Amino acid sequence: MGEATGRRTRSDAVHNRERIATAAREALAEDGSASLSAIAKRAGVGIGSLYRHFPTREALVMEVYRTDIGTLIDLAPTLADEHPPMEALRRWFGEVARYARLKYGVAEVIHAATNGALEDPAYEPFVNAIAVLLDAGERSGDLKAGVDPEDVLLQLSMLWRIDPAKDEGRSERLVGLIIDGLRASPSD
Repeated sequence: MGEATGRRTRSDAVHNRERIATAAREALAEDGSASLSAIAKRAGVGIGSLYRHFPTREALVMEVYRTDIGTLIDLAPTLADEHPPMEALRRWFGEVARYARLKYGVAEVIHAATNGALEDPAYEPFVNAIAVLLDAGERSGDLKAGVDPEDVLLQLSMLWRIDPAKDEGRSERLVGLIIDGLRASPSD
């Protein structure tokens, strides 16, 4: 019986961790300064449960970051397989822009925790995800040859500086400018 109870407890703990991370993702997307107590309340757990799973705000932010950036990384080859290169690129950039809304409020925490991306295990996979999309566009003749994916990442980093409350279409316009700059023949 103790073993069954232990399994249930572990299952409950995993479920609570997931609920906390989901609540944090939603709360931080709305307000990058959302308090840990507000996140715990949103998740339907006590603050002690939150701290058992995430002893610091940084730990919670980084958990959300790792999950979200992993989803973006995994999405690039899927889009490249399922869509024409330009559509795949536009869709992926759109998801990056959507993600940037969350990062806007917590960018400093992520930057500090990853030593300005120098110690970010997601950096190289993210650059590789960009390369997958660029390579598909280059093979189709839609994109310029030899574009450095790290240059594209630098361009995309502007999205993380746009206050979601003041966006008013700026993210979409910037994505359009980046894509136009990547085209083998820029659109009119």
